[in-house]
Amino acid sequence: MVGCSQTISLDYEANDDYYTERYRPQYHFSTLAGNLADPNGLIYFKGEYHLFHQKNGHWAHAISKDLLHWEHQPIALEHDELGQALSGSAVVDWNDSTGFFDGKDGLVAIYTSTVGGEAQSIAYSKDRGRTWERYEGNPVIKNPGIKDFRDPKVFWHDETEKWVMVVSTDKSVTFFGSDNLINWHYLSRFGDGQGSHVAVWECPDLFRLAVDGDEGNEKWVLHVSIGDNNKTNGSTAQYFVGEFDGEQFINDHSPETVLITDYGQDFYAAQSFSDIPKKDGRRIWLAWMANWRYPYQSPTDPWMGAMSIPRELSLKTMEDGSVRLFQEPIKEIKKLRANEYSIKELEIEGDYRITDFSGTTFEFEGIIQWEDVEEIGIRVRQSDEEETVVGLNTITETAFVDRTNSGLDRIIDRNGEFFQFGSRYEANYPAFKKQLKLRGFIDESSIEIFVNDGELVFTNLIYTNSTNSGIELYTKGGKAKVVSLNFFHLHSTWRNPPKEDEITQIVVNEDRIHIKVEEETTLKGQVKPDWLHGNGAQLLWFVEDPEIIELANDGSSAIIKGKKVGTTQVVVTDINQTVEKKVSVRVTSK
Repeated sequence: MVGCSQTISLDYEANDDYYTERYRPQYHFSTLAGNLADPNGLIYFKGEYHLFHQKNGHWAHAISKDLLHWEHQPIALEHDELGQALSGSAVVDWNDSTGFFDGKDGLVAIYTSTVGGEAQSIAYSKDRGRTWERYEGNPVIKNPGIKDFRDPKVFWHDETEKWVMVVSTDKSVTFFGSDNLINWHYLSRFGDGQGSHVAVWECPDLFRLAVDGDEGNEKWVLHVSIGDNNKTNGSTAQYFVGEFDGEQFINDHSPETVLITDYGQDFYAAQSFSDIPKKDGRRIWLAWMANWRYPYQSPTDPWMGAMSIPRELSLKTMEDGSVRLFQEPIKEIKKLRANEYSIKELEIEGDYRITDFSGTTFEFEGIIQWEDVEEIGIRVRQSDEEETVVGLNTITETAFVDRTNSGLDRIIDRNGEFFQFGSRYEANYPAFKKQLKLRGFIDESSIEIFVNDGELVFTNLIYTNSTNSGIELYTKGGKAKVVSLNFFHLHSTWRNPPKEDEITQIVVNEDRIHIKVEEETTLKGQVKPDWLHGNGAQLLWFVEDPEIIELANDGSSAIIKGKKVGTTQVVVTDINQTVEKKVSVRVTSK
């Protein structure tokens, strides 16, 4: 049964072409057009979540009631006489410590300005974040004579009753304190000889979490992203668990310990939301779903970049007594579920194709057990030619996400060189547990995998054909038991849900075709939404100029053959001709 519990009315209907471009995320945040980078100023205030983000040195802005459906706002912070507005944070000045708000509360943004060297500046809003005014005394912390001095994260420290700022300073972070967000003084520095130093530290965050849900036992988490470098083949991120007394951070682990935040390639500049109400009690963050090796080189248009799904954070004690950060999707995401398909107690050996469920935007969760097997996994976004693989190798004891055959193999990186985009990403996983719990989120151009309730997380971009929707379970070298496995198609967060059995869109594996005379190629088509795939929906195929190409089709696919030099279009429509898709075809000489 198809349904949707969302109550938010959107501006666009299910069959509108809004946010339907090739690779466009359907339930991840992406900007309408242009570049998207670091999340900035994440904050909750008076019933609204604010998501600011980098857009060519500006703060772009969006607002949400539920962290899922976002309404774009005008640019919040543009360039001014102090240059760009680089990454930073926002707080609610509840007691008007700044004096900006006439004794009331208001929002203060803390960001990095650039003229005269990176420095920290502030702006404020008296109208719930709709408009912003720069503080006339900017910058509030001048550049101390170093190159990297940016990305301030500010929060109120209850015990010492002051504002604390943590700011990136090359391969370390520096803490400052203030009573009013304007006058700041140096507190301490952390990072020398601690963790990974393979590249500059950026976008710090500092917050406390209960350990194992015990509010009487809290630890502080210091998170930093690590810039582009050869050792990690791009950018990455790390975190530290320890104590913070309002002055300095003390790492609980040995200095050489490196705790990786996300084992995929595309999770950077994570920031948590400020001022989420205590009755909610969650610490929620999201990150820029990209990598500094190829920040604006993806094959997408007219937008570039997206955010991860929001995640709830917790600290849990491991079997060896160490404390680790866990990440799980926010509970609100279940509101996007359109239907459910379940498998129970299935034994698999070799390949097992899922025939009753397919899709390109869906969620799955499952538990797999085994006694003697070399490898187990699930293949998603599958076709005869491509697939993305999630699994566990018990011989090497690694969980992995493999995009080597996902579609896009190489990409031109920001240095103009070829980068091996199609790669495999791994994390250590002890095979003696003989059980694997997976939860996955697949979108038009991404995959996010949560292992064992978020103990390990993989975030990866994938650029695969729009019609790659197959799903397959598999084992190698033995049998495995599927204890439970549930699939859920997910509604778009940008358009209203479709009516029952309504075809909203047709997608084709290629948008443009270039063939030679006498050369053949195959086009594949599918209807949207995903849950209509299994209804046997037939497609009609037409050629605008049959003198240039000839076409033969069997409903879901068509073979075209070049006849003479020229250009034309193939038109694909549903049986009732309610929606259509056009594919440009260019034929050249042999």
